[in-house]
Amino acid sequence: MEINCYENTNVVQDYKDSLKQKAEHLIIKGFPEKIVKLNELLETSNFQNRDLSDVHQDLNIPVPPPAQSVNEPNAKRQRIDSSEVSSNSTIEGTRVYALPNGTVPCNKPLSDLIHLVKPHIRELVEDSNLLKMWISFMIPKIEDGNNFGVSIQEDTLAEIQSVESEAAAFFDQISRYFISRAKIVSKVAKYPHIDDYRRAVRELDEKEYLSLWLVMCEIRNRYCSLHDIVIKNLEKIKKPRSSNADSLY
Repeated sequence: MEINCYENTNVVQDYKDSLKQKAEHLIIKGFPEKIVKLNELLETSNFQNRDLSDVHQDLNIPVPPPAQSVNEPNAKRQRIDSSEVSSNSTIEGTRVYALPNGTVPCNKPLSDLIHLVKPHIRELVEDSNLLKMWISFMIPKIEDGNNFGVSIQEDTLAEIQSVESEAAAFFDQISRYFISRAKIVSKVAKYPHIDDYRRAVRELDEKEYLSLWLVMCEIRNRYCSLHDIVIKNLEKIKKPRSSNADSLY
Protein backbone atom coordinates (compact mmCIF):
# COMPACT_ATOMS: atom_id res chain seq x y z
CA MET A 1 0.00 0.00 0.00
CA GLU A 2 2.83 2.37 0.89
CA ILE A 3 4.58 1.51 -2.37
CA ASN A 4 1.51 2.40 -4.41
CA CYS A 5 1.13 5.68 -2.53
CA TYR A 6 4.78 6.48 -3.22
CA GLU A 7 4.36 5.66 -6.91
CA ASN A 8 1.25 7.83 -7.18
CA THR A 9 3.11 10.71 -5.57
CA ASN A 10 5.89 10.35 -8.13
CA VAL A 11 3.37 10.24 -11.00
CA VAL A 12 1.72 13.43 -9.75
CA GLN A 13 5.09 15.14 -9.38
CA ASP A 14 6.08 14.07 -12.90
CA TYR A 15 2.81 15.54 -14.18
CA LYS A 16 3.51 18.86 -12.43
CA ASP A 17 7.06 19.01 -13.78
CA SER A 18 5.86 18.21 -17.30
CA LEU A 19 3.13 20.85 -17.09
CA LYS A 20 5.63 23.48 -15.92
CA GLN A 21 7.91 22.71 -18.87
CA LYS A 22 5.03 22.93 -21.33
CA ALA A 23 3.83 26.23 -19.86
CA GLU A 24 7.27 27.85 -19.97
CA HIS A 25 7.79 26.68 -23.55
CA LEU A 26 4.36 28.03 -24.46
CA ILE A 27 5.10 31.45 -22.99
CA ILE A 28 8.59 31.83 -24.39
CA LYS A 29 8.11 30.31 -27.84
CA GLY A 30 4.47 29.33 -28.39
CA PHE A 31 2.77 32.66 -27.71
CA PRO A 32 4.98 34.76 -30.04
CA GLU A 33 4.39 32.23 -32.83
CA LYS A 34 0.62 32.34 -32.26
CA ILE A 35 0.60 36.15 -32.27
CA VAL A 36 2.45 36.27 -35.61
CA LYS A 37 0.11 33.62 -37.06
CA LEU A 38 -3.00 35.49 -35.93
CA ASN A 39 -1.72 38.77 -37.35
CA GLU A 40 -1.15 37.09 -40.70
CA LEU A 41 -4.63 35.57 -40.60
CA LEU A 42 -6.23 38.94 -39.88
CA GLU A 43 -4.48 40.34 -42.95
CA THR A 44 -6.03 37.76 -45.30
CA SER A 45 -9.05 38.39 -47.50
CA ASN A 46 -11.30 36.63 -44.99
CA PHE A 47 -11.01 39.58 -42.61
CA GLN A 48 -9.20 42.45 -44.34
CA ASN A 49 -11.23 44.93 -46.44
CA ARG A 50 -14.01 42.45 -47.08
CA ASP A 51 -17.29 43.79 -48.42
CA LEU A 52 -20.19 43.02 -46.12
CA SER A 53 -22.25 41.96 -49.12
CA ASP A 54 -19.93 38.97 -49.47
CA VAL A 55 -21.60 37.34 -46.47
CA HIS A 56 -25.13 37.68 -47.86
CA GLN A 57 -26.87 34.51 -48.99
CA ASP A 58 -30.21 33.80 -50.60
CA LEU A 59 -32.68 32.25 -48.18
CA ASN A 60 -34.23 29.88 -50.73
CA ILE A 61 -37.69 31.00 -49.64
CA PRO A 62 -39.66 32.28 -52.66
CA VAL A 63 -42.38 34.91 -52.42
CA PRO A 64 -45.72 33.32 -53.34
CA PRO A 65 -47.78 35.07 -56.04
CA PRO A 66 -50.37 37.52 -54.70
CA ALA A 67 -54.01 36.52 -54.74
CA GLN A 68 -56.20 38.21 -57.33
CA SER A 69 -59.00 39.87 -55.48
CA VAL A 70 -62.35 40.25 -57.22
CA ASN A 71 -63.70 42.55 -54.56
CA GLU A 72 -63.63 46.32 -54.61
CA PRO A 73 -60.41 47.87 -53.36
CA ASN A 74 -62.04 49.63 -50.42
CA ALA A 75 -64.56 46.95 -49.64
CA LYS A 76 -64.60 45.89 -46.02
CA ARG A 77 -63.60 42.27 -45.51
CA GLN A 78 -66.47 40.17 -44.23
CA ARG A 79 -65.88 38.48 -40.93
CA ILE A 80 -66.18 34.72 -41.15
CA ASP A 81 -67.35 32.69 -38.24
CA SER A 82 -65.29 29.64 -37.29
CA SER A 83 -68.29 27.39 -37.86
CA GLU A 84 -68.49 28.61 -41.46
CA VAL A 85 -64.83 27.87 -42.03
CA SER A 86 -65.24 24.27 -41.00
CA SER A 87 -68.23 23.74 -43.33
CA ASN A 88 -66.25 23.48 -46.61
CA SER A 89 -66.23 27.23 -47.19
CA THR A 90 -63.52 28.74 -49.37
CA ILE A 91 -61.47 31.71 -48.13
CA GLU A 92 -59.73 33.92 -50.65
CA GLY A 93 -56.20 35.02 -49.73
CA THR A 94 -52.51 34.76 -50.54
CA ARG A 95 -51.16 31.27 -50.72
CA VAL A 96 -48.25 30.65 -48.33
CA TYR A 97 -45.88 27.82 -49.20
CA ALA A 98 -44.04 25.66 -46.67
CA LEU A 99 -40.49 25.91 -48.07
CA PRO A 100 -41.26 24.60 -51.57
CA ASN A 101 -37.57 24.64 -52.57
CA GLY A 102 -36.47 22.47 -49.67
CA THR A 103 -34.47 23.39 -46.57
CA VAL A 104 -33.04 26.80 -45.80
CA PRO A 105 -29.25 26.34 -45.59
CA CYS A 106 -26.95 28.02 -43.11
CA ASN A 107 -25.00 31.01 -44.33
CA LYS A 108 -22.05 29.31 -46.04
CA PRO A 109 -19.55 32.22 -45.99
CA LEU A 110 -20.13 32.69 -42.27
CA SER A 111 -20.12 28.95 -41.58
CA ASP A 112 -16.73 28.69 -43.29
CA LEU A 113 -15.48 31.62 -41.23
CA ILE A 114 -16.77 30.07 -38.00
CA HIS A 115 -15.02 26.83 -38.94
CA LEU A 116 -11.81 28.88 -39.24
CA VAL A 117 -12.24 30.81 -35.99
CA LYS A 118 -13.37 28.08 -33.58
CA PRO A 119 -10.02 26.20 -33.38
CA HIS A 120 -8.32 29.43 -32.27
CA ILE A 121 -10.95 29.95 -29.57
CA ARG A 122 -10.37 26.43 -28.31
CA GLU A 123 -6.58 26.91 -28.31
CA LEU A 124 -6.92 30.08 -26.23
CA VAL A 125 -9.10 28.25 -23.69
CA GLU A 126 -6.64 25.34 -23.48
CA ASP A 127 -3.58 27.59 -23.28
CA SER A 128 -5.18 29.74 -20.57
CA ASN A 129 -6.02 26.63 -18.58
CA LEU A 130 -2.41 25.43 -18.88
CA LEU A 131 -1.02 28.75 -17.64
CA LYS A 132 -3.55 28.80 -14.82
CA MET A 133 -2.39 25.41 -13.53
CA TRP A 134 1.28 26.38 -13.99
CA ILE A 135 1.00 29.48 -11.80
CA SER A 136 -1.13 27.60 -9.27
CA PHE A 137 1.69 25.07 -8.85
CA MET A 138 4.18 27.93 -8.43
CA ILE A 139 2.35 29.55 -5.51
CA PRO A 140 4.28 28.72 -2.31
CA LYS A 141 2.82 27.75 1.02
CA ILE A 142 1.21 30.48 3.09
CA GLU A 143 3.64 32.37 5.32
CA ASP A 144 3.76 35.72 7.10
CA GLY A 145 5.61 38.45 5.26
CA ASN A 146 7.55 38.56 2.00
CA ASN A 147 4.35 38.02 -0.01
CA PHE A 148 4.88 40.64 -2.70
CA GLY A 149 5.83 37.99 -5.24
CA VAL A 150 2.80 35.93 -4.26
CA SER A 151 0.52 38.90 -4.89
CA ILE A 152 2.01 39.18 -8.38
CA GLN A 153 1.25 35.51 -8.94
CA GLU A 154 -2.35 36.00 -7.78
CA ASP A 155 -2.89 39.06 -9.99
CA THR A 156 -1.50 37.21 -13.01
CA LEU A 157 -3.64 34.19 -12.20
CA ALA A 158 -6.76 36.38 -12.02
CA GLU A 159 -5.97 37.85 -15.44
CA ILE A 160 -5.52 34.39 -16.94
CA GLN A 161 -8.81 33.18 -15.45
CA SER A 162 -10.55 36.22 -16.94
CA VAL A 163 -9.14 35.42 -20.38
CA GLU A 164 -10.21 31.78 -20.07
CA SER A 165 -13.80 32.75 -19.19
CA GLU A 166 -13.97 35.31 -21.97
CA ALA A 167 -12.69 32.82 -24.54
CA ALA A 168 -15.23 30.21 -23.45
CA ALA A 169 -17.99 32.81 -23.88
CA PHE A 170 -17.05 33.17 -27.57
CA PHE A 171 -18.50 29.70 -28.17
CA ASP A 172 -21.79 30.79 -26.65
CA GLN A 173 -21.83 33.83 -28.92
CA ILE A 174 -21.62 31.60 -32.01
CA SER A 175 -24.47 29.35 -30.88
CA ARG A 176 -26.65 32.38 -30.11
CA TYR A 177 -26.14 33.60 -33.67
CA PHE A 178 -27.52 30.38 -35.17
CA ILE A 179 -30.50 30.43 -32.80
CA SER A 180 -31.31 34.06 -33.60
CA ARG A 181 -30.97 33.49 -37.34
CA ALA A 182 -33.23 30.45 -37.22
CA LYS A 183 -35.94 32.47 -35.48
CA ILE A 184 -35.84 35.22 -38.10
CA VAL A 185 -35.75 32.73 -40.98
CA SER A 186 -38.84 31.05 -39.55
CA LYS A 187 -40.53 34.46 -39.66
CA VAL A 188 -39.54 34.79 -43.31
CA ALA A 189 -41.09 31.40 -44.04
CA LYS A 190 -44.27 32.39 -42.21
CA TYR A 191 -44.51 35.88 -43.68
CA PRO A 192 -42.64 35.71 -47.02
CA HIS A 193 -44.10 39.00 -48.30
CA ILE A 194 -42.56 41.09 -45.50
CA ASP A 195 -39.17 42.33 -46.69
CA ASP A 196 -38.18 43.56 -43.24
CA TYR A 197 -37.66 39.99 -42.05
CA ARG A 198 -35.44 39.25 -45.04
CA ARG A 199 -33.49 42.43 -44.37
CA ALA A 200 -33.17 41.43 -40.71
CA VAL A 201 -31.46 38.19 -41.75
CA ARG A 202 -28.91 40.10 -43.85
CA GLU A 203 -28.27 42.57 -41.03
CA LEU A 204 -27.76 39.72 -38.57
CA ASP A 205 -25.29 38.04 -40.94
CA GLU A 206 -23.32 41.26 -41.29
CA LYS A 207 -23.29 41.70 -37.52
CA GLU A 208 -22.01 38.16 -37.04
CA TYR A 209 -19.22 38.75 -39.55
CA LEU A 210 -18.08 41.81 -37.60
CA SER A 211 -18.37 39.83 -34.38
CA LEU A 212 -16.14 37.09 -35.76
CA TRP A 213 -13.58 39.68 -36.83
CA LEU A 214 -13.67 41.16 -33.33
CA VAL A 215 -13.30 37.69 -31.81
CA MET A 216 -10.14 37.07 -33.83
CA CYS A 217 -8.78 40.47 -32.82
CA GLU A 218 -9.56 39.76 -29.17
CA ILE A 219 -7.86 36.35 -29.35
CA ARG A 220 -4.73 38.00 -30.76
CA ASN A 221 -4.92 40.77 -28.14
CA ARG A 222 -5.37 38.29 -25.29
CA TYR A 223 -2.32 36.32 -26.38
CA CYS A 224 -0.36 39.59 -26.47
CA SER A 225 -1.54 40.70 -23.03
CA LEU A 226 -0.87 37.30 -21.43
CA HIS A 227 2.58 37.10 -22.98
CA ASP A 228 3.37 40.63 -21.86
CA ILE A 229 2.25 40.25 -18.23
CA VAL A 230 3.95 36.87 -17.76
CA ILE A 231 7.26 37.83 -19.39
CA LYS A 232 7.46 41.04 -17.37
CA ASN A 233 6.89 39.17 -14.12
CA LEU A 234 8.43 35.82 -15.01
CA GLU A 235 11.11 36.01 -12.32
CA LYS A 236 8.59 36.75 -9.56
CA ILE A 237 6.16 34.14 -10.87
CA LYS A 238 8.81 31.40 -10.77
CA LYS A 239 10.42 32.57 -7.51
CA PRO A 240 7.91 34.64 -5.55
CA ARG A 241 10.03 34.62 -2.39
CA SER A 242 13.71 35.42 -2.26
CA SER A 243 15.80 32.95 -0.30
CA ASN A 244 18.70 35.40 0.06
CA ALA A 245 18.16 37.36 3.27
CA ASP A 246 21.26 39.46 2.63
CA SER A 247 19.55 41.08 -0.34
CA LEU A 248 17.36 42.99 2.11
CA TYR A 249 20.34 44.90 3.45
